[in-house]
Amino acid sequence: MRIVAVVEGKAEVLAVPVLVRRLVASLRPGVVVDVPTPLWLTKSKAVHKAGELERFVDLAARKAGREGAVLILMDSDNDCPAELAPRLLERARAARSDAAVDVVLAKREYEGWFLAAAASIRGMRGLRDDLAPPADPEAIRGAKEWLTKNMEPGRRYTETLDQPALSQLFDLEAARRAPSFEKLERTLESLVAEVEKRAGTP
Repeated sequence: MRIVAVVEGKAEVLAVPVLVRRLVASLRPGVVVDVPTPLWLTKSKAVHKAGELERFVDLAARKAGREGAVLILMDSDNDCPAELAPRLLERARAARSDAAVDVVLAKREYEGWFLAAAASIRGMRGLRDDLAPPADPEAIRGAKEWLTKNMEPGRRYTETLDQPALSQLFDLEAARRAPSFEKLERTLESLVAEVEKRAGTP
């Protein structure tokens, strides 16, 4: 089974395959998933440049094959995920109605999931040994800056290095404190089920 992701940043190109493999292994033990290098499309172009999201969905669907799936994963930033995600999904599915396609927007930032699971990554990647999660991790605009402030002196959060590493380390169960992370889990489960149905897998 292959899941091809469309992501918005260089760090996500490295981190998302790590996270998707971990999640599928957790949700569906025994399912072997191939997650090739994601396609990189900035959110600005995906939202505002006519035809660009559709072009990338088509490329991803071709890369995934008939029995694969396409996952579009981006940050919502200041947009409301509940409003923007359905619009992107409608466009994506219209572009390739024959493919298994879905959209997940991390509320605010991908790093908000690290904040939700902060206790599980304390003492790692330069983070403080007494690191504790904020009360509402997805309410924080500037999760990267929050991580830097909670690192040892002289250390700062480096997205392309720390995001992939922390994606391998953070506790998945703890991250469910962030509703958009739970949404990602549900979406992956749904995509895997759809791919299995298309393939005739019991």
